[in-house]
Amino acid sequence: MTVVDLGDEVLPAQAAATSDSPRRWLPGNLSSVVPVALLCILWLVPTVGLLISSFRQEDLVKGSGWWTALTSPFEGQWTLQNYTDVIESGLGTAFVNSFVLSIPATLIPIVAASFAAYAFAWMDFPGRQALFALLIALLVVPLYVALIPILRLYGNFDLTGTFVAVWLAHTAFAMPLAVYLIRNYVGSLPKSIIESALIDGASHFQIFWRLIMPLSTPIIAAFAILQFLWVWNDFLIALIFLGSDRENQIIQQALVRLIGDRGQEWHLLTAGGFVAMFVPLVVFFTLQRYFVRGLTAGAVKG
Repeated sequence: MTVVDLGDEVLPAQAAATSDSPRRWLPGNLSSVVPVALLCILWLVPTVGLLISSFRQEDLVKGSGWWTALTSPFEGQWTLQNYTDVIESGLGTAFVNSFVLSIPATLIPIVAASFAAYAFAWMDFPGRQALFALLIALLVVPLYVALIPILRLYGNFDLTGTFVAVWLAHTAFAMPLAVYLIRNYVGSLPKSIIESALIDGASHFQIFWRLIMPLSTPIIAAFAILQFLWVWNDFLIALIFLGSDRENQIIQQALVRLIGDRGQEWHLLTAGGFVAMFVPLVVFFTLQRYFVRGLTAGAVKG
């Protein structure tokens, strides 16, 4: 048998296919990229307008649209006074209070739901299915219908006006969704790794902490994004349980005060609004990176 080594020789058909592949690839690629690019531009227009307005002088913000700054960007219309006034108005304290409120209200339901999800997925106990069905039924109950009963309950325990009250409220009503999402993800993991760990003498807590938690990084990161953004952007729940005290106000309450009694200070709202939305953007893009990393690191190889 004779073996012919063609080396790097390219057949004519292959050369034609190679030369034609860019022409076949570009039209289809552009047809999918252009709509996405246009959609991204439409979503970015309000953000860009808010950013530009936050750096413009008060009279220009009130007298002309933000897009007029693009026609003459070098006429000395830019200023940092809006951000200075916003910080001096007490937004810095509200910014810190929002972190104090949002971080525990995100971590507490994640920890509690992770334990509950493992129990529902891999532990046998009486009434497990009925209890899980009841928990799923609570998904349809919004927090707003329970505000008055919870407020009365907090009054009996002197919790009104404290961050603990908001932590507990957000934790309680985030638990059904958190348990549902994490339980479905944990339940889809291979049963063989759980059985192997049990045979090796590992306890349920060791299995949960050393196996389940590292493998559940993607779903935990996804829920952390949703929960943090929900708590950070919430206004009504914090207003009811914290009250209108300036010492405990969060950034959403501070933004309302920036407008003024007659809405005359809305040029400050542009700077304050951009400060308020900066943290959710950072959190989203940061956890998105960890989310993708968790998908690759938590993969189970058979």
